[in-house]
Amino acid sequence: MIEPGLLPFAAIILAGGRGARLGGADKASIELAGRTLLDRALDAVMDASEVVVVGHQVPTERPVTFVLEDPRHGGPAAGLLTGRDALLRTFPTLAVLAVDMPHLTPATLRRLHEAAVGHQGAVLVDAEGRRHLAYVLHTQHLDAVRPGREEQHNMSMRALLADLDLAEVAQVGRESEDIDTWTDLRDAHEDPQQH
Repeated sequence: MIEPGLLPFAAIILAGGRGARLGGADKASIELAGRTLLDRALDAVMDASEVVVVGHQVPTERPVTFVLEDPRHGGPAAGLLTGRDALLRTFPTLAVLAVDMPHLTPATLRRLHEAAVGHQGAVLVDAEGRRHLAYVLHTQHLDAVRPGREEQHNMSMRALLADLDLAEVAQVGRESEDIDTWTDLRDAHEDPQQH
């Protein structure tokens, strides 16, 4: 159910990383406080009208489309564009997030959507101003900067979106934290009041 004032949007969850620093573990299936990282990401995009997960298929609580990025292990930009192609319908905006950011919420996505108005998209930034893999992008502007298939391989998200006017949205609490290592996972369990 879409909140009043929020236009229909699609969400792309990037879950196709190799998890190298986690010994090759499938990040989407890692559990935090009894819920998988994928379930947490799906919670964050609960307002989305359609969801594509770029990664291996696993059971989910809501209907989603699974797709593997093309080219395989081509990186987040290739994953985003593969996810874009897998959408059944075209929406004015796309929410894009990494599966390993367990502190994202629907409120995060709402703030990104609000900030994207009058821009070509919005991106979440941490206290130091670093951009993280949580975006809202206007679909037409993403399509306009799309490179050829060969160029997509190993292209960074920064390079793909370099020409877009993205509003920067400051994190609230731990929103920008991601899980790249087992230490990160342990820290994610900690009481946020300790941070």
